[in-house]
Amino acid sequence: MTIKQGSYGKIKVFEDFLGNYSAITPTTTFVNVTGNIAAISVSAANSSLTSVVDEPGGIIGLVTHTDDNDNLALFAGVFRAADGGCWMEARVKMAAITTPAVFVGFSQLMAVTTPVMPLEFATATMTYGAGCVAGMVFDADATTADWRAGFGNHSAVVSGADANGTRAYQAPVADTWDIIKVEIGADGGASCYLNGRLIKHVDDAIVTTDILHAVVMVENRSGATNTLELDYFKAEGGRDWADD
Repeated sequence: MTIKQGSYGKIKVFEDFLGNYSAITPTTTFVNVTGNIAAISVSAANSSLTSVVDEPGGIIGLVTHTDDNDNLALFAGVFRAADGGCWMEARVKMAAITTPAVFVGFSQLMAVTTPVMPLEFATATMTYGAGCVAGMVFDADATTADWRAGFGNHSAVVSGADANGTRAYQAPVADTWDIIKVEIGADGGASCYLNGRLIKHVDDAIVTTDILHAVVMVENRSGATNTLELDYFKAEGGRDWADD
């Protein structure tokens, strides 16, 4: 196989949400929010994106519908660990912490018509979505609701990871920012960080040839609207230089 390598070896996504996004309506297929970030929603007609104008720095609000399990996701990519690894980072805060679930990380599959949380809880048990997944999750449906690092491979926990996620022993606080970073190496090892603190690293967490999306997602856990505010969304990965 011939390899032709140019000077731009990284795929880079960064959005600070300085524009006006309130006129953009999420759909059940997908809609571009910016040139590199798209949105999907399970209840497109009743969810919304809104520009937050009472805070500086460019902030977008992801607003769910009121029905239980309605959601809204922003995603970017795709990336592949085998091409030199990838990482993503987002700064998020929740208007309330008693009713949402939030995921920040990488997911192989984002079902377009019915997006599903890559990691989620039913009381004390974590459920893993299809495909490879690595990220941080908070779920108000958990018996102990705090941030957790989770790593899954096709609906099952990855060997070496904690079955119900690794607790950060830190719950989100309403209207308070958290910074989440997820790194995946070219060897498939993955690490999750919360506010600069390593929560969990797992070797061989990701199949290196799988295609991954960088995802920020909020899902409803009750009959009330939930809002996740997002300050910035950054993701980066290596480029595939192969001819084919």
